[in-house]
Amino acid sequence: MAHFATLDESNIVTRVEVINNDVILDGDGVEQEQLGKDFLTSLYGAGNYVQTSYNNNFRKNYAGVGHTYDSTRNAFISPQPYPSWTLNETTCNWEAPVACPDDGKEYTWDEDTTNWVEVS
Repeated sequence: MAHFATLDESNIVTRVEVINNDVILDGDGVEQEQLGKDFLTSLYGAGNYVQTSYNNNFRKNYAGVGHTYDSTRNAFISPQPYPSWTLNETTCNWEAPVACPDDGKEYTWDEDTTNWVEVS
């Protein structure tokens, strides 16, 4: 199945559509994003449709409602979870300023202390 994000005028994802792979195959059996865009336009009218990868094969991350499509990075980026977190330019994922402990315990982020707190 092929997945396409519908973007608003600010490049925010408003919907993710799933369409049959056959729709995006050209006469030579090669996937063409434009064919998916054309198909969605025929269903819903003009819009800004961008293909996303459920397996993160391209555009860094799978698009979700509320995510932003950054055309410069050619990536979908989730909303920043906390003000102290920074965007990893390679993965386009948000990272805490302190790594989460890897000791098998469950932690949650505390923005007030900008640190991980063990869940009891």
